[in-house]
Amino acid sequence: MSYTVAAFYRFVPVAEPAALREQMVAAFHGSDLCGTMLIAPEGINGTMAASHETVERLLDALREKAGLQRDEVKFSSAEEKPFKRQKFRLKKEIITFRNAAVDPSQPGHYVAPQEWNELLADPEVLLLDTRNRYETEVGTFERAVDPEIDTFSDFVTYVREHLDPAKHRKVAMFCTGGIRCEKASAFMLQEGFAEVHHLKGGILKYLEEVPKEKSLWRGECFVFDERTSLGHEDFS
Repeated sequence: MSYTVAAFYRFVPVAEPAALREQMVAAFHGSDLCGTMLIAPEGINGTMAASHETVERLLDALREKAGLQRDEVKFSSAEEKPFKRQKFRLKKEIITFRNAAVDPSQPGHYVAPQEWNELLADPEVLLLDTRNRYETEVGTFERAVDPEIDTFSDFVTYVREHLDPAKHRKVAMFCTGGIRCEKASAFMLQEGFAEVHHLKGGILKYLEEVPKEKSLWRGECFVFDERTSLGHEDFS
């Protein structure tokens, strides 16, 4: 069996996270769906895999219950089961910033994958990789600055200790699927940085939509499943 893998997130108010979890568990109990979805008052976040038909049913449910649109989803494939089990988990946040209060409804400017290379051609842009150091070692974009952080919450400390809104007036950032840099961009705007951009859909959407011959990505993208990492060839 070939698995369709869908990575997704959406910041959207969820009035009753526990009720949504119960609905999803009931809808997919006993199915071939595997992977994890987090549900919190601020939204949903997950990477899940199954047959094409089951993934379509999942996305239909998430469109109805959380407003998730297909163009927000990053698709890839796997020849073997990439996750051991199916989990729907309740969380306080779908992505955690322990050292700062952040309003994710006020993020920076989204940049589509097709426009990313043009933005990076601007020498005034500071390009930040918001992922953890074990991820950046596998691959990253040309001329990206690696903060060398061990957890995402350390990004707050890095920005406050190493960056200056007066000096770094144009910032672009990226992460695996877009969720970390979306919240990080909101944080940087709160800190007074004037112009903050982030890659819409993250590295996964870039690898999916930008041809390898035009790509500025170097290496592979670390992923949190049995596949370990992905490259352009995994999206063709």
